[in-house]
Amino acid sequence: MSTLAPIPDPESNPRVKAVFDDIRATRKTDFINNLWQRLAFDPALLEATWPEVKQVMATPSAIDPLTKEMVYITASIINGCSYCVHSHTAAAKAKGMTPQQHGELLAIVALAAKTNQIVTGLQVPVDAVFDQG
Repeated sequence: MSTLAPIPDPESNPRVKAVFDDIRATRKTDFINNLWQRLAFDPALLEATWPEVKQVMATPSAIDPLTKEMVYITASIINGCSYCVHSHTAAAKAKGMTPQQHGELLAIVALAAKTNQIVTGLQVPVDAVFDQG
């Protein structure tokens, strides 16, 4: 359950409308998801958050769009964000993630969680060869 109700007619605020219009243009869709709908309560926060998301996730870079989505899924699992797991899994599937890739991603996340906990519990010192700063 959301901690605040959606703003009725958020696009009546020109600042919100401008961000929503940019989201639509960037993503080539009319859909404005619940994250952006809820952020409309604070136009300054909306205006600060969208450009960062756009820069990292929608601007061509050295990392391909599917890999970006799979990394985002991983971070969302680690951070316990169900909304982002759902959102970025849908985005990854739309970008071509296969069921086999999804399964492998989850196996990697699970393995990393296990070995991270083992290493943390044992307080294993970092090998000098790995610490080349």
